[in-house]
Amino acid sequence: MNKVKAPENYGDIHGGIVALLEAARQAAARSVNVLMTATYWEIGRRIVEFEQGGKGRAAYSHELLKRLSLDLTAQFGRGFSADNLEQMRLFYQAYPSSQISETASRKSPAIPPLENSETASRKSDQTDAAENSESLSRNFDLSQLASVFPLSWSHYVHLVRRTRSAEEREFYEAEALRSGWTVRQLDRQISTQFYTRALLSKNKRAMLEKGGQPRSGDSVSPDEAIKDPYVLEFLNLKDEYSESQLEEALIHRLEDFLLELGGDFTFVGRQRRMRIDESWFRVDLLFFHRRLRCLVIIDLKLNELSHADVGQMNMYCNYAREHWVLPGENPPVGLILCTRRNTAVARYALDGLLNKVLAAEYQTVLPDVKLLEEELAKTRRGLETRRINAKGGKK
Repeated sequence: MNKVKAPENYGDIHGGIVALLEAARQAAARSVNVLMTATYWEIGRRIVEFEQGGKGRAAYSHELLKRLSLDLTAQFGRGFSADNLEQMRLFYQAYPSSQISETASRKSPAIPPLENSETASRKSDQTDAAENSESLSRNFDLSQLASVFPLSWSHYVHLVRRTRSAEEREFYEAEALRSGWTVRQLDRQISTQFYTRALLSKNKRAMLEKGGQPRSGDSVSPDEAIKDPYVLEFLNLKDEYSESQLEEALIHRLEDFLLELGGDFTFVGRQRRMRIDESWFRVDLLFFHRRLRCLVIIDLKLNELSHADVGQMNMYCNYAREHWVLPGENPPVGLILCTRRNTAVARYALDGLLNKVLAAEYQTVLPDVKLLEEELAKTRRGLETRRINAKGGKK
């Protein structure tokens, strides 16, 4: 490819356009998140009010969410599992209509007041049913309702799922707004019990100021914001995933290599995503082993193998056993591949197999780790050699 000479002061216009595009993408992600959060609150409200619309209706909550999940997924794609709908339900219960109406009316008087569910429950069955039907059919201006929720949907998922009281949730919400916490910062502060530590601190002001300071890795790039799994699901967009060229090439080669071993491995997918609680994970490769009749989950690491990697793979296997394994199949097995510059490590995760006989069979039938390590190291050396040669051959 021929290089095009840059004109004088080209860096000024290029840098300005890059900054403009990054700011626009961040603004777009924020706008989508705001409308998404408002929409999910409204869905939660409708679910709760539907359940409360008749005597004993709440007892059928599970069946309602399952049926809604099937119908909404068929019409709108991913993002409407029963678990996600339950999250919307919990979101509304954490931020009930009485609280939201007061906030919304101050910011947007045009929004009609929402009825408190406690008031509704005291009315007669006939009046309650009529008003419930009217409430469910009411269309709110989501752009105005969105002004009530300034944080992203991912923030609220953490706030609702991981806090233990309304006071704790309000504290984290206020600090996230005041200090501009990203989801990563919020997650870290909840995990380290920042709320409890702040209450016990003798110098609360200094504690709060220190807690508001970001760390390396807290920032979210425009690309990550646009490709937030929640945003992709809401817009029903394809889940694009990008990694380094080296990792991509290694994954492609591993896929081909395992298929070349014989007829035992059947390719299932790449970069398969799983949601565990409020966190998202991806596995690099997913195969089905025909002889063992089990899924084989493969994860590639470009660094040292750690105990955390093994624990994470066991978590993947537990998730797959619950959500991906079909009747009659054996439990899944995990394979962790770590590639470093001069060596490679392969390890099977078999700790989750309760049946020792089955584990022994897995070890007998699956490819030997030495073979995998040799292929991985050879592939990496070949890729790096080609990359060096390609650089040297450019004119």
